[in-house]
Amino acid sequence: MAQEYKVLGQSPPAATTLTDVYTVPASTSAVISSICVCNRAATGKTFRLSIAIAGAADTVAQYLTYDQAISANDMIFLQLGITLATTDVLRVYVSSADISVNVFGMEIT
Repeated sequence: MAQEYKVLGQSPPAATTLTDVYTVPASTSAVISSICVCNRAATGKTFRLSIAIAGAADTVAQYLTYDQAISANDMIFLQLGITLATTDVLRVYVSSADISVNVFGMEIT
């Protein structure tokens, strides 16, 4: 099996819209080692992160964090070690378009 460490996804998602940040490609599994959420605004905001198994429709069971506060001009760095299978999806929902999300990890083929 080949392992490739990489940036898995980067997104400045639209406000109040559940957005796919990373989808595991076909014939691949992945490990998300860390997620960085950056608030570029001068006021506090909130965000949500969820994992959808096989790209399933959104449900409350999928959420890792829900309306997590992030201070003005700050970042939250999450070290998680999340394992994902083919077609699993990491999604983000942000209260403002001033938030950026970066996902780091490894793909295994």
